Amino acid sequence: MTQTTSSRLSTVRALARLLPFARPVLPRLGLGALSALLASLLGLGIPLVLEQVVGDGGPIDSGEFGLIALGAAAVLALGLAEALMVWARRWFVLAPATAVEYEIRTGFYSRLQRLPVAFHDRWQSGQLLSRMMQDIGLIRRWLAFGLVLLVVNVITIVVGSVILFRWHWLLGTIFVVVSAPLWIAGFIFEKRYGMLSRQSQDQAGDLATAVEESVHGIRVLKAFGRGGHALKKFTRQAETLRETEISKARAVGWIWFWLVLLPDIAFALCLGAGIALAAANEIDQAALIAFFALATILRWPVESIGFLFSFLVDARTATDRIFEVFDEENTIIDPDHPTTIERPRGELVFEGARFRYQDAGDAERDLLDGIDLALEPGETMALVGLTGSGKTTLTTLPGRLYDVTGGRVLLDGVDVRDLALTELRRHVGMAFEDATLFSQTVRENVLLGREDLTPGSPEAEAVLREALAVAQAGFVDDLPEGVDTVIGEEGLSLSGGQRQRLALARAVAARPAVLVLDDPLSALDVDTEALVEDALREVLAETTALVVAHRPSTVMLADRVALLEAGRITAVGKHSELLRTSEHYRHVISSLEDEEERNHAREVTL
Repeated sequence: MTQTTSSRLSTVRALARLLPFARPVLPRLGLGALSALLASLLGLGIPLVLEQVVGDGGPIDSGEFGLIALGAAAVLALGLAEALMVWARRWFVLAPATAVEYEIRTGFYSRLQRLPVAFHDRWQSGQLLSRMMQDIGLIRRWLAFGLVLLVVNVITIVVGSVILFRWHWLLGTIFVVVSAPLWIAGFIFEKRYGMLSRQSQDQAGDLATAVEESVHGIRVLKAFGRGGHALKKFTRQAETLRETEISKARAVGWIWFWLVLLPDIAFALCLGAGIALAAANEIDQAALIAFFALATILRWPVESIGFLFSFLVDARTATDRIFEVFDEENTIIDPDHPTTIERPRGELVFEGARFRYQDAGDAERDLLDGIDLALEPGETMALVGLTGSGKTTLTTLPGRLYDVTGGRVLLDGVDVRDLALTELRRHVGMAFEDATLFSQTVRENVLLGREDLTPGSPEAEAVLREALAVAQAGFVDDLPEGVDTVIGEEGLSLSGGQRQRLALARAVAARPAVLVLDDPLSALDVDTEALVEDALREVLAETTALVVAHRPSTVMLADRVALLEAGRITAVGKHSELLRTSEHYRHVISSLEDEEERNHAREVTL
């Protein structure tokens, strides 16, 4: 079913999508709005008291000091009560607004974790980061301040305008009629400012992406002396954002021009009319003073409409951007009635498996074009092929990082799509060529996939040490805090080989029934690789393994070899058999040997 995006909704309906997050705190938000409304109404009461104090027969007219003091005390009491209500508004709304921010932020992060890898392939990380931090923070400020004041100030303007008619219908009519164009200006402003607000927030996301890429790639930029080039690109993006922000400021300046001008015109016309009415004895001086006192009080609510409109539009745009992520379809989900594998044997079968990326054109063939491959329990299968043949893509299918677009993948005879994701990924472990580590301790990185282990328990330590030994990662004991050393962001403080060994240890520690290795030893030197492979033979003796091989030595680790050619398995057999029977396999192995010799020569030179 096609979902309705928030960009097609009215501002009210778009912002109403925040209601599920705000519903638990609506009572307190309502009390905050009520407090703000009472504060405004108390302020509107001051001119009414003032009229009684200065009017004919009032305390000033009679000269009675006690009555004058009583009138002053009444004004003071109204002012103090107004200040108390303003304090109450902030007390009522601040905590609930932060609670809503917390719920949206955790929900947003949870959504990012559940969305498939294909989503993250399309979205820039900076765009997601700006939504997570900037947009959600803006919504919190709008709930705590903008929403309450917008509602209260509109009500105040309406109530105050009605009261203005109390003194004379002509003065009230002049004030209301002259102020009416503000609503037209506000409507025009919303359309213009809404477009600029969305453009600005998207450009801020692009800028965040540029910063993130530059920080992560700082070694490359420095090594190639391209810092200046990156700065120029960043400057262009920053200048574009600056121009958009200037356009936003101009739009706000335009609405403020009318918000300031029209009330001044209304004051001038009301003053002229009031003097004429007073001269004709149709209104007394006390009523005229009270009228202008109330009109002065209404000036702030009227002028605030422009700011609050811009705040409203910014909040609506932020809501749109956040729900673009919430509305993304998640195609990789748990089945309605998941199957359970009690004791996984590790049989992995590809039956006519096909795959193509969503943005691939119809004219293009499938990247994986009908894969038929069977791995027996405990068997190690090496997957070889030229660059672009689809090896890495094939390794993403058993763990459902991507779903097949045709055919199926079976684990112990069960379609992997019929298993709950948590169970599937407990049975299928992965180690990637591009080793990703987190800003956590070595222990936490290696035991990432073992939620069943109690941190610090003897069993956890035994698993940790076994995994580190298999991966030949004894270097961790030489780190400042040993396995409790916190690795820097993405493990960049470690060498490429060290990162790969920790990533391999993480996969081994998970003890899955099926282990998928996407060339996890590419950054290791020949001697270390040999040690790791010897240790892996013992581990893989009881584990089904699919290993993408880029070195002949890795091929030798396998029981059988599968040759992937242009998205199809064209040969399966032992290494020696394929050397004898397949010309393309000999070509692939020759290419691997040439690459290994070049790498070895480079290592010797260094």
